[in-house]
Amino acid sequence: MNKFYTAVGRFQVKGRLQGMRCPQVVIGQQEYILDMQEMLLWSILNWRILELDELQTHYEAKERETGFLSHRPMEECLNRLIQRGLVADGTGETAADALYDLLSELYIVPISESPLLRTVSFIKLTVFQRVPFSVTKKIFGRDKRSEDEKKVMRLANQMILSTAELVKCFQQKAENLVSEEHMMDILYRDEYATSDNLAFMVRYFPECRPVVLSVANLYLRRQIIFERV
Repeated sequence: MNKFYTAVGRFQVKGRLQGMRCPQVVIGQQEYILDMQEMLLWSILNWRILELDELQTHYEAKERETGFLSHRPMEECLNRLIQRGLVADGTGETAADALYDLLSELYIVPISESPLLRTVSFIKLTVFQRVPFSVTKKIFGRDKRSEDEKKVMRLANQMILSTAELVKCFQQKAENLVSEEHMMDILYRDEYATSDNLAFMVRYFPECRPVVLSVANLYLRRQIIFERV
């Protein structure tokens, strides 16, 4: 049995508590405060898709790097993050099945592609935080996308869609989602399709594999984050 894990939500620092900055993870409009061990695990999984042994290796490396040790076992902390919805997990007989189970019901949010924001961020990292130019150039270089990846981004910029919903959009050859009503008609025009069974229904569509691979690759290249609604 294969099993994968990844992070959900976005990181932000908000305000100060007793002179210290307060790191949080935000999902939708909900703000979550994490303890140090939880934040360490969430950060490792952010923009990564890992099996348990890979996560354990990264976690132990971070322990050595930071000197942080917790009496709570890593897996206990991981299960708490899953229960809170801050980490997603997916299982399957094959790696492809596990990847689909992981991503199918997660919603896709593109990272802002504002040229001004990218320029300011580039200058901040390079000049003020002294991150090597070779590193920031790679981070902020224009992303080279396949045609399927471009379509995923176009649709995700129009409406917030889950991976399973993107598969249905591909299957219906949808290019422009002009309204929520239009989107709902595309997704659920089949009398048997519901929000509860859509992920199961589309997993055998021929469009499923290219969509899942596109979503995974965009995520690993830090072009999107995952949300829940």
